[in-house]
Order: sequence, then C-alpha cells, then structure tokens
Amino acid sequence: MKRIFLPLLLLAAVFAAGIFFGAETIALNEVLHSPVAELRFFRMLGAMFIGGALSLSGMAFQAVLRNPLAEPYTLGVSAGAGVGAAAAFIAGVHAVSIYAVPFAALAGALLTLLLVLYISRAGGGERLLLSGVIAGTICSSILMFLLSVASSDEVAAASWWLLGDLQSVNEKLLFPMMGVTLIILLYLRWSAGELDLLALGEKEAFFLGVNVRRMTLVTVLCASVLAAVSVALAGAVGFCGLIVPHAVRRLCSSSHRKNVFPMFIWGAVFLMVCDILSRLVLPGQELPVGVVTSITGGPVFLWILNRKK
Repeated sequence: MKRIFLPLLLLAAVFAAGIFFGAETIALNEVLHSPVAELRFFRMLGAMFIGGALSLSGMAFQAVLRNPLAEPYTLGVSAGAGVGAAAAFIAGVHAVSIYAVPFAALAGALLTLLLVLYISRAGGGERLLLSGVIAGTICSSILMFLLSVASSDEVAAASWWLLGDLQSVNEKLLFPMMGVTLIILLYLRWSAGELDLLALGEKEAFFLGVNVRRMTLVTVLCASVLAAVSVALAGAVGFCGLIVPHAVRRLCSSSHRKNVFPMFIWGAVFLMVCDILSRLVLPGQELPVGVVTSITGGPVFLWILNRKK
C-alpha cells in the first residue's frame, strides 16, 4: 500500500505546483477564474500521462530485450516520428490542421516499428534491438536531409518540436492518448507474471510455459504504441523511459507485478517536475521539456553504461 499511497500524494502535490507556479505565479483564489490555470491544468495532465507512458514503455522494452539501456527510442520509434513530423512541417500541412503534425509523427513512428518487426521477424531480442538501432540511424539521416532542404522558419518550427514541447498539448488529442495508455497499463499489469519470466531469458521463459514469440511481439507493440502516442503529442522527450524504470526497480522491486503501477506514477512525477523546472530555470524564458530530461538523463545513462561494463 505504501508503494502506491505515498507516490500518489507526491503526484497530487506536484500536479498542484505545476498549476500554481511558472513564469507567472497564480494565487489560490484566482485558480478557478484564470485562463492560465486552465492551460496549465491540461499541460500537467499531458505531462502526467506522457511521463507515465514513456516509463511503462521503457520498462517493457528492458524486460523483453533484457537490456538495461533499452528505452522507448531503442527501436527507432522516436526517429521515425521525427521524420513524419519534419515532413509535415516542410510540406506545409501543419498550417492546414492542428492534427497534421501529431498524426504524421504517429504514422512515421508506427511505420518504422513495422519495418523493424519485419526485419527482425526471424530472430530474437538481440536481432530486434540491432534492427531498431539501424532503423533509427536511417531515420535520423532522412531527418537531417529534410532539415537541410527546409527553410529557416520550417527548421525552427520542426526543431522546437523535436526537442520536446508540452506547450502545445491539445486536449482533443490528449484524451484518446489517455485512454490508450490506461488500456496498455492494465494489460502490462495483467501480463506482469509473463514479463518476469521473459526477463529471465527466452529459453527459460519457453520451458516455463510462456509463448515467447507472441509475448515479445505484443509487448514490443504495446511499448512502441506508448512511445509513438507520446511523441505525437509532445515531441521527442528523451531519457524518461531510461531513468524511471531503474529508479523504480531500486525503490520498489524488480518484480513487474509490484512495479507496474508505481512505474506509471513515478514517470508522471518525473516529467511533471521537469516541466516545472523548464519554466523556472530561466526567468522570462521557457525551455523545451526535452532539454531538461536530456540534461538529467545523460549522466544517468553514462552511469548505467559504466556500471554495466
């Protein structure tokens, strides 16, 4: 009970702080009548579900690939989403509809995932990981090409989105994303026992009764969908899916039965705190939240890499 109750209290406190504090502090008696408070409410709601989704995605990838450095962007999902978004900016369709960039990013992410799954269909987790790295490299090269032929205005718009941005969270897209995240959250909790067995190794899981191929495919698909909808909503927010799973395993347990719900809560808290910091670090100026998560996550990534070596 303590594993859930205390993080929920912290979640509520950080959510409230995100509404009150920013470039402009809102008084308690002005919250219900302030348009800024309404914008911040949806922004914090977006940060909560995006952080939770990315953390669950990282947890699932690390279990399936049995690699502590795996995260939502390991399989090239982020790079594919970046290509889709950049194409939408350069083609000018972002001015036609507010849904153009998110749906282009989502399409790019899912197409990259299908390509990776097709390439690695005859292999296991290592082949899947290698295919993702190669696909991500190819997508990054395509993205650099698109940015090199774009105008300065298009480059500026695409670059801000690629850095991760919670300013433009659209509630019309947010609510479907919340529904998808909750469904996958419940599925991961339901299949937590098989995830624990799969994390032991493919042979061990097979002899213990797990359909390894089906479980790997479904889990990778769920993790990639979580990453894709998060990227489509807020751009590329890196390292959230790497930092939080490691922290939760140390704080709670390495068992997926015990850490699925705390994983979502702590991921939400992490991204909301980063979003608040992005508003307060530079007075009168706001940083993209992806910059804050990368500054935080870079040293953690190096520490994990050195510890693994």
